Amino acid sequence: MLADFLLAAAFTTFVWFFATGAILWLNRLPREFHEGALVAATPALALGTCGLIVSAPETSASGAYLAFLSAILIWGWHELSFLLGVVTGPNRAPLPPGLPLLARFCASAGTVIHHEIALAATLLAMILLSWGAPNQVGPLTFGILFAMRLSTKLNIFLGVSNLSTDMLPDHLSYLKSHFRQAPMNPLFPLSLLACTGLLLWLGRQAFTDAGAALLLSLAFLGLVEHGFMMLPIRDSALWKWAMPRKQQTFMNGKDA
Repeated sequence: MLADFLLAAAFTTFVWFFATGAILWLNRLPREFHEGALVAATPALALGTCGLIVSAPETSASGAYLAFLSAILIWGWHELSFLLGVVTGPNRAPLPPGLPLLARFCASAGTVIHHEIALAATLLAMILLSWGAPNQVGPLTFGILFAMRLSTKLNIFLGVSNLSTDMLPDHLSYLKSHFRQAPMNPLFPLSLLACTGLLLWLGRQAFTDAGAALLLSLAFLGLVEHGFMMLPIRDSALWKWAMPRKQQTFMNGKDA
């Protein structure tokens, strides 16, 4: 039903927009409160895990929504752990100039590797918790987010025209040196092709299945975010309300 699909699309967009804003807003806290903020957010991780387990045997639309929201809670906790600087990687230094590609890749991977391992381990745990269950929306939601994240990070490493570095908090500013600005890179067309293929695959069931509609909407937002990397438009303008004044003035091209 078209109405059900539109509801799923609106719900996904709402969750994506405000969850991103909430994480950016938490980065406004003083540095000494960051670990405490992550601990305070841990009940959301537990709630998401419980929701995933409860929703796994459910085949109803409500079960799909619960699984989707549970995966978002789990993902949000991990993103918060990264942006607060708690779980990143062993390398927290700017990239030295003049490194060859392989050395540059190893140095850049070292800035995020602990977080990527944590995400991969969590995805594996979600797959095991839902193994054989009829409702796979939770693991698929997390899997799409993980795949989109990896694609984004690789494209930024290889070079995109719009880096949107203004969304990085000050304590992660060293990451900017690991990014590359370029009009295009060889991976980007393949990323768009993969996103489009995923949309076509999910679109076959999106008007009859709530889970597929939620996943399709999420994949479409991922495609849009990829598009922003090559467009002269800062997607960070959508979350000006959630970012510190220093970052907002930077976005507007003014001195902080």
